[in-house]
Amino acid sequence: MKVLVLGGDGFCGWPCAVNLAETGHDVLIVDNLSRRKIDIDLGVESLTPIATIHDRLKAWREVGGRPIDFVSIDIARNYARLLDLLRNERPQAIVHFAEQRAAPYSMKTSTTKRYTVDNNVSGTNNLLCAIVESGIETHIVHLGTMGVYGYGSHRGATIPEGYLTVEVPQPDGSRFTEKILHPTDPGSVYHLTKTLDQLLFYYYNKNDGIRVTDLHQGIVWGTNTELTDRDPRLVNRFDYDGDYGTVLNRFLIQAAIGYPLTVHGTGGQTRAFIHIRDSVKCVQLAIETPPTSGEKVRIFNQMTESHQVKNLAEKVAALTGASINYLPNPRKEAIENDLIVDNRCLIDLGLKPTTLDGGLLAEVVDVARRWADRCDRSRIPCVSAWTNSQASALKSPV
Repeated sequence: MKVLVLGGDGFCGWPCAVNLAETGHDVLIVDNLSRRKIDIDLGVESLTPIATIHDRLKAWREVGGRPIDFVSIDIARNYARLLDLLRNERPQAIVHFAEQRAAPYSMKTSTTKRYTVDNNVSGTNNLLCAIVESGIETHIVHLGTMGVYGYGSHRGATIPEGYLTVEVPQPDGSRFTEKILHPTDPGSVYHLTKTLDQLLFYYYNKNDGIRVTDLHQGIVWGTNTELTDRDPRLVNRFDYDGDYGTVLNRFLIQAAIGYPLTVHGTGGQTRAFIHIRDSVKCVQLAIETPPTSGEKVRIFNQMTESHQVKNLAEKVAALTGASINYLPNPRKEAIENDLIVDNRCLIDLGLKPTTLDGGLLAEVVDVARRWADRCDRSRIPCVSAWTNSQASALKSPV
């Protein structure tokens, strides 16, 4: 199958691309390398040293499966090139990772807020327009987020996979049931763009019949897959800074360098998690079992387990001996929340979940310790605040 991986140089995109190539798909990465440019702008690098995209592809040709091709296109700004690419390549599937993916970065300044909306929403709309104009028959697999549902407002209810069945009362006292998109409650500009993506997919699916699978993903932890472990030039990103580092990976590097684990607020926030290896597998399962023609947008909750942040910190502290430091929360969010999630669809397709108790925590700690000398301790704190009051709290002595 011909597969375009948009954003295939990124944290989730790269291991996804090599996995699809290894399993026999004809893969073309489309990326403008913007994530590498953001590193330069922020003055911080991945903990793991990342080879250039060309060295990555060369290494894959030497140790991997089918060769992977690469083309540089900014899909949010160069519609004509995107359209020509689709007409020439005619992919059977398109994996859409080409979005700014960090909530803290999206809240950092007015510039990053505007960039996140311009890049994410325009890129998705351009892709959908180009599919319609080119007339190709393809299937979009999009990396969304569990954050579209919001946190803390469901009072213990199970979050379904995208759609909620509601009962609608009528003036005559009768009632009928209807299935609607689950109400959204984005907690950042980044999450807001993913909710707008969801509406774009809903419209183009209804109007033009575009087949879409939207993967509402939890927080990804871990670094490498078996394939990216084959050669040092294939190594995946490990972000630890306050803008791009995900909570569990941040805890693990903090423990590796003797830095107190940074828990913001009470630590009562409950989040959904998935290991990078499972994330890659989910994308493959979605591609290889596409929705049928005429089927509404398919939404999967791509997560394997939920944990409170403070419990994660305690687990890492028990494993490593690290101390825990409770700090003001830069985010505007509920102090505590429940998170009960239905994830049966991907399990039914064959996903065998990797859990935190599966031994890989220690593996990630080893990766963090190996590259600990590359860690800039000054970039560990979370300083991108959601509101002015949060910013003031961060500046106040603890």
